[in-house]
Amino acid sequence: MLKLRFKNNKHNEVWLVEPKVTIGRANTSDVVIEESGVNEQHAEILVKHEHLTLVNLSDKPLLINNRPVEKSSELKVNDVLRIGQIELEVVDPKMEIRPTANESTGWALKANHTALANRVYPIKSETVIGRSRECDISLAAAHLSRRHVKLFVQDGLLYLRDLGSANGTYLNGERVTEARVRRGDELRFDTLSFGVIGPPSEDLDKTTVRPMPSVAKKPAARPASSDKRLEQTQVIATARRGKAAEIAPQGAAARQVQDDAVEAPAVQPRVSALRWGALAVVGVGLALGVAWQQGWLGI
Repeated sequence: MLKLRFKNNKHNEVWLVEPKVTIGRANTSDVVIEESGVNEQHAEILVKHEHLTLVNLSDKPLLINNRPVEKSSELKVNDVLRIGQIELEVVDPKMEIRPTANESTGWALKANHTALANRVYPIKSETVIGRSRECDISLAAAHLSRRHVKLFVQDGLLYLRDLGSANGTYLNGERVTEARVRRGDELRFDTLSFGVIGPPSEDLDKTTVRPMPSVAKKPAARPASSDKRLEQTQVIATARRGKAAEIAPQGAAARQVQDDAVEAPAVQPRVSALRWGALAVVGVGLALGVAWQQGWLGI
């Protein structure tokens, strides 16, 4: 069985079942296109097994692969049908690679409204939210558009695109058309608000502020002249201490040196007198000896 899908929106599609599928702006249509250039009953697709025939029910342009359809034309797999500004394509589910049932993006919406009992809605790689039962997340809210907003994940990041809703899409209280959605944000459609749940890796996108490492302050360099004056002062102080040590020796040894210094003047004259007396005696003895040898003494 084939499907009719809004192009570039794989999650909003209609099964092409017998006997026919109607397309138009009327809410009773199988495929509803809310555009001013689309009639209430704009076209229909006749279905017989997998044989499709497109019938134009309006006087406005209807294209298949950019070729106008006057009354009717055959539809095949991969054909693109254009009505107004909307493009739809015929797809065969058997030819598509389906994602695994366990596929998860890590993103979800948690309802804040009590009417939804805090329900959590997982977000796939592309998720359409609206009032229509064909949407991935269908919410029965009177002022919600049939196809209100699309959420999609690229490179692990979540984005939204408003699909021309009448009452708008709000991100953290501000109305937006397209925006990046982050973990912890609040999304609101009509009166229904949701908290955004994101994967842990979403935190890596935040800027981390690290404190600057403490650096020990180096002492200010002193001028060379100050060092020179300090060195001279130290040398003078050392010299003075040495001189003081010589002038004022400490302890018992110092006192002995002082006592010897006091007694020295009294001893010195006595030693000199004895020395001169001895020399006089020797001199007299030598003189007497010489006189005796010469016979001067008459002995």
